[in-house]
Amino acid sequence: MKTDKLLYGVAYYDEYMPYDRIEKDMEMIAKAGMNVIRIAESTWSTWEPQEGVFDFTHLRRMLDASKKYGISVIIGTPTYAVPTWLVKKCPEILALTHDGQELYGHRQNMDITNPVYLHHAEIMIRKLMEYVKDEPHIIGYQLDNETKSYDTCTPYAQAKFAEYIKGQFPDIEDFNHEFGLDYWSNRINAWEDFPDVRGTINQSLAAEYCKFQRKLVTDFLTWQSDIITEYKRPEQFITHNFDFEWHDYSFGLQPEADQYAAAKCVTVAGGDIYHPSQDDLTGKEITCCGNILRGLKNNGNYFILETEAQGNQAWLPYPGQLRLQAYSHIANGSNCVMYWHWHSIHNAIESYWKGVLSHDLAENETYRECVSIGNDWKRIGSHLNNLKKTNKIAIVANNEALTGLIQFPARTKDAYGYNRVLRRLADTLMELNIEYDIIPADEDLLTGYDCIILPAFYSAKESYLKALDSYVQNGGNLITAYKSAFSDEYLKIYSDTQPHILNKTLGIHYDQFTYPNKVTVTYNGKTSEAAEWMEMVCCDTAKPLAQYEHHTWGRYTAVAFNTYGKGHTLYLATLLDTSILKELLTGFFKECQLKESAKLPFEAAYPVAVKQGVNDDGHHILYFLNYSKDTQTARNLAGTATELLTEKKIASGESITLGAWEVAILEFDN
Repeated sequence: MKTDKLLYGVAYYDEYMPYDRIEKDMEMIAKAGMNVIRIAESTWSTWEPQEGVFDFTHLRRMLDASKKYGISVIIGTPTYAVPTWLVKKCPEILALTHDGQELYGHRQNMDITNPVYLHHAEIMIRKLMEYVKDEPHIIGYQLDNETKSYDTCTPYAQAKFAEYIKGQFPDIEDFNHEFGLDYWSNRINAWEDFPDVRGTINQSLAAEYCKFQRKLVTDFLTWQSDIITEYKRPEQFITHNFDFEWHDYSFGLQPEADQYAAAKCVTVAGGDIYHPSQDDLTGKEITCCGNILRGLKNNGNYFILETEAQGNQAWLPYPGQLRLQAYSHIANGSNCVMYWHWHSIHNAIESYWKGVLSHDLAENETYRECVSIGNDWKRIGSHLNNLKKTNKIAIVANNEALTGLIQFPARTKDAYGYNRVLRRLADTLMELNIEYDIIPADEDLLTGYDCIILPAFYSAKESYLKALDSYVQNGGNLITAYKSAFSDEYLKIYSDTQPHILNKTLGIHYDQFTYPNKVTVTYNGKTSEAAEWMEMVCCDTAKPLAQYEHHTWGRYTAVAFNTYGKGHTLYLATLLDTSILKELLTGFFKECQLKESAKLPFEAAYPVAVKQGVNDDGHHILYFLNYSKDTQTARNLAGTATELLTEKKIASGESITLGAWEVAILEFDN
């Protein structure tokens, strides 16, 4: 979604404050150049302290004070944390999960299919919307908060699942056959005998329940969006703050929501990206997770609705890092950066997840850096918002493949295998300063790209595999990681030559695999351990680029290159480290003449990351982002440009020096 300016702000909670300081806070927020706050999403029990009793005192204070200081507002629906009175009235709204019965206390502990919960949530949403709908400075609405199914396995949810399966397979015999339920006498001979899915040993059924739970998220957000749409003005947006698989920070594709489907009900995709800082700040989480968000609405601009200011105790940013992070989001296609949250709170579980202000609520170094960012964006933001990005390489992200590798992991009890492969490939592209999109497994999207990358595409529909085959035959280029094209969409393993259909495309086949033990792979002078998984690949029409280095497995291929029709393929039969992947991808892109066709207008090497796009005026914008404490250089290879932060002219061929964690932004006249 396009915006008329960059949005910069914070989540703000007057209801959490230890004393009345709302005037001071709004004055400081405005002084920092911030122009938006996000409110209301966390405290249903404050807005409705008892059933049918509503108190919007704190909401009124926030609306009035923000309006006075010219600060726009995003209203969040407060449905992700239920009040005590509702649980007392109806204890069965708390979810029953694979781990047992939820207890009251933490957030997101309810069954989002429960009709009593939905009834009271609708009352709350409508009361809130009736109260705020005429406020002129509310620019949009956020649905719920980081919504997932919360692993609801209540009898009510499971009854809906049985109906969902019946809708897909009207003939119960087709269902039993597709899911292989004859195994261990698991077949279901009558729909009324449908068992509790929590006990299943059938991964196809377990994975389908995960898919059903993702659909519950889509249905829930769509339901909320429909309610909001009844009240909102045409110019107001609807968004949601999608989050990511969590490895103590945002890591990759969220396994508990189909974000591509869920995003259809919002105007603009929003997201929450958190990441390591200090010496571990790399920009890779900002890039990968941001690219997922950008792809949710057809490569459109998105909002960062939450990211860290000070964050957790290990993330206090070095001077300059907050600035670098903010520009990194905008360079990646976001039109908004908002911190969670304004102030560090003084009670409860997130007391040490620190906001812009520390517990003393006074100005600090983080705040002063916010002032620098916000006032720069007042000056040059019109050059930076609505950045249009056109990339020729895309990584395919797929929830079914992710779930398949959770059910059948490459390593024992490993829930992260799919995203680890995705991130290894994505991070390698970033280190090569090659920008990329992340797209769903949609056949219609393939032709827009010169190269498609499949990270461990385990669960694959035949129609999509055939589309990939045609894509390569017609001149596309395909990079495929191990465990791809192995099973169908219901995790039934294909019973012919592996990888299914793509064996001819890739020019390889294999019928055995194992865990690597003291196995290495060397290519172009770089050596990597073979990690997690290894397939015993035999080349048919493909050319082996690297063999396993091992006393027994050395006769098998680890990396294979193939020419197929007018296109080319690269197959990776094991997980390799970034150093060797950089060599392999560089060689592949050169062979396919991809990097040459991109005509990159810069010379820079990571840790200087480069991002680019076209602004509303049709001018080319080029970012140099130094993810390092060391001084780095980059060179402008395009025409004469203006460096927007300093307003200096940069000639073609001129080098730029970047200090620790520093940013430079070039604008070219086309």
